[in-house]
Amino acid sequence: MGKTELETLTKDELIQLILVQYEQLTKNQADYEALKLKFEKNQKPPTSSKNSSQPPSRDQKGNLPSSRRKRRHGPPIGHEKHERKFVAQADHTIELRVKSCGTCHADLGSEAGRLVKVNQITELPQAPAQVIEVRQYAVTCPVCGETHVEEPPSGLEMSRMFGSRLEATVVYYRQEQHMSYVRTQKALRDLHQVEISQGGIDEIMKRAGKWAVGKVEQIQDTIRQSKVIHCDETSSRIDGANGWEWVFCTLASVLHVIRRNRSVEVIRDIMGETQAEVWVSDCYAGQLKAPARHRQLCMAHQMRALQQVVDAHPRSTWPKAMQALFRYAINLHHQRSQMSPEQFLTRVARVERTSDRLLHQDLAPPEAQKLQRRYQKYRSCLYMFLYRTDVEPTNNVAERALRHSVVHRKVTNGFRSLWGTNTYAALASVIDTAELAGIRAFDAIQSLFGPPSLPIPINGE
Repeated sequence: MGKTELETLTKDELIQLILVQYEQLTKNQADYEALKLKFEKNQKPPTSSKNSSQPPSRDQKGNLPSSRRKRRHGPPIGHEKHERKFVAQADHTIELRVKSCGTCHADLGSEAGRLVKVNQITELPQAPAQVIEVRQYAVTCPVCGETHVEEPPSGLEMSRMFGSRLEATVVYYRQEQHMSYVRTQKALRDLHQVEISQGGIDEIMKRAGKWAVGKVEQIQDTIRQSKVIHCDETSSRIDGANGWEWVFCTLASVLHVIRRNRSVEVIRDIMGETQAEVWVSDCYAGQLKAPARHRQLCMAHQMRALQQVVDAHPRSTWPKAMQALFRYAINLHHQRSQMSPEQFLTRVARVERTSDRLLHQDLAPPEAQKLQRRYQKYRSCLYMFLYRTDVEPTNNVAERALRHSVVHRKVTNGFRSLWGTNTYAALASVIDTAELAGIRAFDAIQSLFGPPSLPIPINGE
């Protein structure tokens, strides 16, 4: 209706038209509020690494407040200064002595001088690879006519094309630094002046994997005999198909295996006929079926699950109370050595009583009810770390062991062959187990290839 039509209406007609429009607007507003309330009720809080198992790398990054962006760089005020320490014995020493007087040109070469300043410079020497030519001779004995060939020492075998240190470097670049074939070739060429084909790199990796598999059997036996086992799994890609990488951790060993499936059969295959005393894991169904007398649920996972309920229902007190109880129990675990056994047991009993009370409360939010049913079902798996000193409250041990593999997966986009899959898992097991014993990754890799070819391993020289 335009202006002309409105001018023809009487006052009563205009009032009636306004009332009709007002009624329609009121109805529209009521419908909008109802839809808004329904949407907010069904809307779930955004998922992040704080309320789920989502990795922090996937979190939405917000801008820092201007007050933090304008802060001064460098160490905080009052930070204790740290300087690089001098080594006890330098490889080279340069004496800077005055030879002549800068004023009268008198000869000062015979003057002893006094030491005024010492500086140490750490530098990498040029590291071109050295080529060792091994010449093997045959000699026929003039007395008996028997022909003899001198056998090379270990590290200089006639079948060897590369020394163990060079082969270990190739594996280190591929396994630990996640470098592609092309980047590995470039690094060897630029840093060591070594030309090697991708096929040569492949052969080195296959030999490393073959020797690592032999050590994996020993690691698996150690895992089976362990009392407490931490276990976790993450996705993997095998020849364009989805797979799963599993990790089994103890205080002395780490075992990586990559399989096509995520079922409990993988755990049973690794454990054989043995049974752990305590199995530490998240709430994945396959993990909860692992052969063990007792279990410990990862408290870090439970804290994030509770946080998701807190974000969805801020007014609900139950998830906040459970979070506070779990934090108290974890702190109690860490403070065990600071109190007497009687004090510790008294506080453990308090944790148990509070748990029983919270697990029998009437709850409204369905998400809270779901967690409550989980904790009721796995009541005995919540505080095993308070009754054993060799059990941790979280599964961070296994998650840290998988972190390196997640980076490798993201960089390489998975494995193209089955032998590459098995090689990676076997090498990861050997390296991680060696690092628990204080052995560097490179040294653990080199031990697979035998003694180095340099210095020349010939007796008497």
